[in-house]
Amino acid sequence: MPSSVIRSFRYDPDARRLRILFTSGDVYDYERVPPELVEDFRASKSKGRFFGPHIRDSFPYRRVGRGEGRA
Repeated sequence: MPSSVIRSFRYDPDARRLRILFTSGDVYDYERVPPELVEDFRASKSKGRFFGPHIRDSFPYRRVGRGEGRA
């Protein structure tokens, strides 16, 4: 999943929560994300380009952590 913005993500279908680890090291949870959208996100060629218009400001979110970003 090469991306210059998103390092990885995982989805909890029961909670409908999408957790995204950004290359900066920030970790965010996006709530109430439908599974169909996550499948489209997973299939997208550019995770960063998909994230902006479809996820970033479309769902409630919160910062849940800070990991090791790229130097």
